[in-house]
Amino acid sequence: MTIQEQMQLLLNRLTTDGGQRGLQLAAYVNGKLVVNVGAGVLDVNSGRRVSSDTLFPVFSTGKAMLATVIHRLAQRGRLAYDQPIAQVWPEFAAHGKGTITIGQALYHTAGIPNMPTGIGLAELHNWDTMCRVVAALKPLWPPGTRIEYHAITSGWILGEVARRVTGQPVGRLVQEEICQPLKMEDMYMGIPDAVEPRVATLEEPGWQRAAVENPAIPDWLCPLSKWMNQPEARRACVPASNAIMSAHALARHYAGLLPGGVDGVELLSPSRVAMATQMQRPPLAIGDDQPKDWGLGYRLGGRDSIYGSTSAAFGFSGYGGSVGFADPTIGLALGFTKNFFGEKENTADIVVRELRAALRSAGH
Repeated sequence: MTIQEQMQLLLNRLTTDGGQRGLQLAAYVNGKLVVNVGAGVLDVNSGRRVSSDTLFPVFSTGKAMLATVIHRLAQRGRLAYDQPIAQVWPEFAAHGKGTITIGQALYHTAGIPNMPTGIGLAELHNWDTMCRVVAALKPLWPPGTRIEYHAITSGWILGEVARRVTGQPVGRLVQEEICQPLKMEDMYMGIPDAVEPRVATLEEPGWQRAAVENPAIPDWLCPLSKWMNQPEARRACVPASNAIMSAHALARHYAGLLPGGVDGVELLSPSRVAMATQMQRPPLAIGDDQPKDWGLGYRLGGRDSIYGSTSAAFGFSGYGGSVGFADPTIGLALGFTKNFFGEKENTADIVVRELRAALRSAGH
């Protein structure tokens, strides 16, 4: 039985006896696609089946795509990690933020993790409005002295930097910097109307506020699944939170970051990837329950990490259980997407564990 067949059987089981609705899994090994499977339904009301071109909201999993855009611009000399954001976005200097660097934004030490007050969905979905209010935020502590996950604000900070440098909106940059070089589609930050019917509907029965562990996410935006089922939310660009893609596009993005890339295309040079995935461990205060495994815009692997057992592995996970990562130790690039939230055991852990076992059995 091939690895593709094994993973198809696993996803079939999880969507029939495992309580899941719709799942997708894709994986590349050393630049070759070895798995691209889906199972279940994208919408329980219609019963439409998940296919290879079904699109899933992936929440924070999409932060890695924005980081990749920033690193590609840095690779071409369009920006630098130690460059103050205010050099390209002067309004950002308000309230003592003039020295905050692009690297600090990637590393979540900018000091403005919380959502601005006095806004609602209409403002959230308006790029210019959100950049204006984010630029006016006051740091909660001296920038660069404390790590605190910027769950939503990081998207506008880094996205507006990229827009100011290039003149292009973030959604277009994702297409130009990631999708076009890799000759793929199905990765969006703000979907076009034409793909709306392909987007999976999210389910989150029994939602409780505790499901959203980060206090930087306001109550009025929750449940996040309900928000992302709204067409307006899917069409807006909220780069830290509302990326929509297929598992295959997610995996192919990470394959493009591994040595040798995919189909001869490397999104970043190996030296740039090494720089972006270097463990950041300066003597900083770390907020309560904050992740300590940061590179520049990517989370890093380690003991018990889904990304891989060494810090050479890197990726990002999203609310509800989607995940994408690259594990250079075995040449693995993976994307996993789903639409049913709230199970006790992380389905992604089960799927990745089974895939790694299948790869080992096959000699990878």
